[in-house]
Amino acid sequence: MSDKRDEILDVAEGLIRTSGFNGFSTRDVADVVGIKAASVHYHFPTKADIGVAVTERYTDRFIEALGDPDRFEDARSALTLYVDSFRRALVRDRKLCLCAVLGAEIGGLPTEVGEHTRIFFERNIEWLGRALIASSGVSPARAKADAAHILAALEGALIVSMSLGDRSVFDTVGKRLISLAG
Repeated sequence: MSDKRDEILDVAEGLIRTSGFNGFSTRDVADVVGIKAASVHYHFPTKADIGVAVTERYTDRFIEALGDPDRFEDARSALTLYVDSFRRALVRDRKLCLCAVLGAEIGGLPTEVGEHTRIFFERNIEWLGRALIASSGVSPARAKADAAHILAALEGALIVSMSLGDRSVFDTVGKRLISLAG
């Protein structure tokens, strides 16, 4: 992948995470990168193409960073890793999860961007469900339900923490989720 393409994706991701998909233009990306809008369109013919590429990359990186979900011997370890993955968005990036922002805008997104946003959530529920099955032996149906609950709680905690400017809200929710694992 070219450096300029990566730079375009980095800038677009940052803009989406702070302003939403409908809050930026390809011209905004071009201005930040220091290129002409036509150069952005060379790499990504449409804004939706940027959205798809950003979402795919974000999802792949997020899931890859979590590693093998079947490796956990206890649910507490799996949940600690999972909570910390979301906490990094809040602490290191000082931004919301990309797909939390896109999920909030799902009704106004281009169809293909919405589909890739759903894939992020599906893959997270699948990863966490597998981790819960491997670590605690719960049924697949229970693992899927618990995974959806945990994911929703963490995304909500990010939003509330950012809205209040209070990281402790996220930390309280994360600690509570981990404590439920035993």
